[in-house]
Amino acid sequence: MADIPSGLLEACVVVGAASDKLRELHQSHQQGKIKELPLLEAEVLQVHAPPFVTKESASSETQGQGHAPAFRRVQGRRSFIKKKKERARTANGETAKGCDGGGGTTTEDISVPKDLDLIALPQLCFPGGLQIASEQREDSYHYLVFTDVFGNRTHAVVVQYYRPIQFFQDVGHQNGHRSSSKSSRLYTAYGICVISKYPYYNALRDCLSCLLTQLKPSWMGDFEERVKEFSAKLALVPIPPPGQLHVVFNLRPLQIGLPSREDKDRPAVDLDLHLPFLCFRPRQLLQIITSLLTEQRVVLFSCDWARLTLLAESLMLFIHPLVWQHPFVPVLSRQMLDFLMAPTAYLMGCHLHHYEEVAAEVAAETDDLILVNIDDGTVSSSWSDGVDLPDVPLAARECFITRVEGLQVHYDLEVCHLGASTDVNELRAQRKQWQRKLNTHIQNITLELIVNIFREVHDHLNYEHRVFNSEEFLRSREPADQPFYKKVLDTHTFHSFLRDRLNRKMDAFTSMELSTRTEAYRLRSMTESPRRPTMQELARKYTSPESRLSKRLGASLPNLEEGVGSLVGPLRQTSFKKIQVDSGMKSPQRPVRSFKLPEFPPPLAYHYVQNYYQEMITLLGKAISGAASEDSSLLARYHYLRGFVNTVAGKRLDALEDFQNLYKTDTDIFPGELVNALVDSLQEGERAQVDRRPEIKRLISRVKRDHERERACHDDEGVKRFQLPKKHMQLEDFVRHVQESGIVKDQGTIHRLFEALTVGQQKQVDPEIFRVFYTFWKETEAEAQEVALPASALEHLEANECVFKLSSSVKTSHGVGKIAMTQRRLFLLTEGRPGYMEVTKFRDIEEVKISSAPFLLLRIPSLKIKTTLRKETFEVNLKSEVDLWHLMVKEMWAGRKMADDHKDPQYMQQALTNALLMDAVVGCLQSQKAIFAATKLAHFDRMKLEVPMMVPKTTSETLKHKINPSLDLTSPQAVDVLLYTPGQLGVSSDSEGDGNPKLWCALSDGKVVVFDAASWSMQENQVQVGTSRVNCMLGVDRQQVWIGSQDSVIYIISTRSMSCNKQLTDHRSEVTGLSLGERCEKYSPKVAYSCSAEGTVIVWDVSTLQVRKQFRLACDRLQSVQLCNGTLWCCARDCIMEVWKNGTLHRKISLPEQLRGSPTAFSSLLLYHEREQLWTACIDVGELCVWHLREPTKPFQRIQLPDCAGVTCLIKVKNQIWVGGQGWSSGKSRGKIYVVDTQRHTVEKELVAHTDCVQALCSAEDRYVLSGAAHEDGKIAIWKVE
Repeated sequence: MADIPSGLLEACVVVGAASDKLRELHQSHQQGKIKELPLLEAEVLQVHAPPFVTKESASSETQGQGHAPAFRRVQGRRSFIKKKKERARTANGETAKGCDGGGGTTTEDISVPKDLDLIALPQLCFPGGLQIASEQREDSYHYLVFTDVFGNRTHAVVVQYYRPIQFFQDVGHQNGHRSSSKSSRLYTAYGICVISKYPYYNALRDCLSCLLTQLKPSWMGDFEERVKEFSAKLALVPIPPPGQLHVVFNLRPLQIGLPSREDKDRPAVDLDLHLPFLCFRPRQLLQIITSLLTEQRVVLFSCDWARLTLLAESLMLFIHPLVWQHPFVPVLSRQMLDFLMAPTAYLMGCHLHHYEEVAAEVAAETDDLILVNIDDGTVSSSWSDGVDLPDVPLAARECFITRVEGLQVHYDLEVCHLGASTDVNELRAQRKQWQRKLNTHIQNITLELIVNIFREVHDHLNYEHRVFNSEEFLRSREPADQPFYKKVLDTHTFHSFLRDRLNRKMDAFTSMELSTRTEAYRLRSMTESPRRPTMQELARKYTSPESRLSKRLGASLPNLEEGVGSLVGPLRQTSFKKIQVDSGMKSPQRPVRSFKLPEFPPPLAYHYVQNYYQEMITLLGKAISGAASEDSSLLARYHYLRGFVNTVAGKRLDALEDFQNLYKTDTDIFPGELVNALVDSLQEGERAQVDRRPEIKRLISRVKRDHERERACHDDEGVKRFQLPKKHMQLEDFVRHVQESGIVKDQGTIHRLFEALTVGQQKQVDPEIFRVFYTFWKETEAEAQEVALPASALEHLEANECVFKLSSSVKTSHGVGKIAMTQRRLFLLTEGRPGYMEVTKFRDIEEVKISSAPFLLLRIPSLKIKTTLRKETFEVNLKSEVDLWHLMVKEMWAGRKMADDHKDPQYMQQALTNALLMDAVVGCLQSQKAIFAATKLAHFDRMKLEVPMMVPKTTSETLKHKINPSLDLTSPQAVDVLLYTPGQLGVSSDSEGDGNPKLWCALSDGKVVVFDAASWSMQENQVQVGTSRVNCMLGVDRQQVWIGSQDSVIYIISTRSMSCNKQLTDHRSEVTGLSLGERCEKYSPKVAYSCSAEGTVIVWDVSTLQVRKQFRLACDRLQSVQLCNGTLWCCARDCIMEVWKNGTLHRKISLPEQLRGSPTAFSSLLLYHEREQLWTACIDVGELCVWHLREPTKPFQRIQLPDCAGVTCLIKVKNQIWVGGQGWSSGKSRGKIYVVDTQRHTVEKELVAHTDCVQALCSAEDRYVLSGAAHEDGKIAIWKVE
């Protein structure tokens, strides 16, 4: 069979001295020949690994030796005792001779785990050597980590404990209480090493402690059997799934718990993360973290072997989600010190008494080593007392140190007010609860450190071409922080981190980075602005922290006629001090549940263990039944755990059914590889049963489809660094290079830039021209960073304004100075006595023209600007710059006018980008054709001249604002579906999720963009729901949004976590409609209805996500379903059906008689309950039909829509019907909205604001209507309702 999931135990190995060596030593000691006790070489004495006995061996249970399979790997293995000289043969699974504890030898067919290195293990179990003692010593524990060639880690806990050496009559040796000799005893150490795939250090240490309570009073003859029974018990322990469910089991005298992983991307944390803070001060800890991030050779030293691994593992968790990519050997035995000569970065550890040897000899042969003395809390390099490492960026460093200073790491202070407990397990549980809270706090602190260091990396990523612009990222760092980033950016660790960012991985880093973004940062994400410092950032240079500016758009649905330019701002955030770091630390701890395993079966016979598994399955079934249906996360963990137990119990179909339930509870923990393995291992009889269990059949087909899709796609491609091109570029290559450079993403703008750079020549761009253009752009950007404005200017400008262009010193009609351009205005910086004089805001310009001013006998080219607010014309002698400024000001003027007319701030932003590109084109071409080339970028000025851009008065009065959901994409995407969800009063933004209303926008290929409807700032860049088109969305309640997709799945998004971790997979074709059922009584269960294209309608229980009823209708493409007065109304292409709730057809309405011969079809329906009317529309017909619900034989009213080519959607708002579709305006095809009066049945308004068909409409609390257009427009318009 394929892989069975691994349980807690991978193997248990007993290591000690060979019997013959002990006999020889014992005899020499008795004869007084030994003056100094020697170090002996340890060897493997026993290996115990699952399965102990498989089902086939159950027939041998009459001899009492049968055992059931446990959680295990592929290969079958048994325990053995062997001699060192036979190691090579046993490793290959051949026959071996071993010591049976009584002096005889036996032959046994064995097999050991393929990734278990038995040669090196004895050295690691006794890294300081196996010491014979003359007196009993305390038990000693330490921890090991093994890494295979693929980077997979295996973890181990080792206990060294001493037993007296006793031989009787030269037959064998036993270790017990009794002795035949009263002479001085010798004691030998045994190492018991428990190996697991999971880092449960504390739990495994506790397990070994329980084992020793049984071994110490026992005879040596019972030693192997007790270790074997102990190993078999641990092999029966399942690993808890990621989340809030822990596993607890009894191993007398202790109760032992296995904590779960926080999520699937994090390892389990079962160690005390505050230990590094007890050993090091925060600054030393930052030095160690820096040495890891910059991939140094790091060596840990301690006189306690246990500290080495615990500190090393803590450091790995501190840099999460970055992953150490190099050798990781926390414990080196004295024979392994030559590992430190490795030519690569590494993290290794050795005993403190090797410190001088390593610092002197090893460092002489290799590059600089970072030496970390855990016991003294010091960090140094091998060639000096100090450490030549760059400092962590200042703001992140200060935040980390402040956080650490606030940690309470002393348990005694926490419990000093409590009384003494007499229950050891109660004391342990109390301590574990404190440790878990402290560990969570420490992980938040270290994660915040990583987020603060790498927060702005995503600003310099190009996701389409998988490029990181490292030069631009470095340039944007503070000078003092650049040495740190220069070293980090070249590491394998950072490269892997970049790959995850480009794959848009939603891990802990992304979650914290999103949750700690400032409101200003979210607003800046609404525009694609060239990077320039805002007035708010410049003000920090001149003002105190108390006077720093901040601004946020309105707290309710806004009046956006004012301040649309406030959305414009730079992408760069220059200081982490602006971050409200507290918000990242307030993530509430989820309550932890524990599942207690049954008592282990004493004999471990096959049928007993089968009963044990059955008892565990029964207990999990009871837990599932007792869990609240709303607690889907806990239900998912129970199903996951029961699926694993069913797997090892051989109940494959039951296991698949449990894993199928994860789709409805939490898809994040779905074990795809295991389910694939289970499906492949199904027997013929089981496959026959699959046909009778449709839910499993659906699971199998889906898993196979997903598996094939994963094999076909390769998302995990490499990361490229941005490089200037070296060859001539055709248009396609030019678009790619410009997008990679981060200058601009929009393809239309890049096409115009290509035309400008290739004016009068072959249509390809020379790489040298591109280099000069890119250099000029970056130099202009850098100059803007250094703009020094007088305080008087800062007082007049708004907080988020940026200076984008500054002229040379020129003469104007108001004195000498420099003309400055922001995204809103032109102003004059006067010289001599520095001052500010506003020339004009772009919206106030009346005329711009080139003139000439007399100067002595010459005429100096000048620019004249006439404004509506000032009688006199402003004139500036720009000389050779006049043509460029003329183009730029006209473009900004045209963009401002379009932005005001269309209520769309992106027009202004696009005009600004065009103006700056003009500047760069003129700067790089430096020829007579430069100005002509720049005119190719005068997009809005040309539009103003070519076509009248006047917006109809009705449209202008009704339109409030426009937003662009495709801002982060290279081209506009169609807005397929819109959904508005109301906010929650009394919910603060600091809680998980916030109380603001939201706008959900479905774009192509399963992308869903979410806006905060209070400020229209983008909350999440995108939530991905599959890869197919979204057809419908439904706000089921305040906690979840259902999304129906073309791939036949209903995806459920949590409005709190903004993640999709549930799916309903019962439909067989694309889901086309969703509707919420009516509640007959207050406490009756809430139901929802969904329909798919082939005619299936499913009734869902919202709380349990179970199917309550399912039926199928005969029709041509079922498109939507609505509930009205106890019946379902279903709209198909060829008919509209009224159906009883049990699925029986009540009435059927065909196309109106006048349309039956045409190729048209119904597109949408609307039920007007109050008037008992049904409104319908058709795809290619510009009219609405109104029917009586009592007698829907034919429409009693037909409403003609002027200049309409077809209707796509209808919604009712107050006493109006809003109709979205396509029509004609000024001779061109446009997206149109008609507002129809429901009493007079007349068109009240005809609105034109989209350049492509209106595909979606939704209402925001009857105050606003939002419309979304097809891909040529791709924008959302916000309309006020009267």
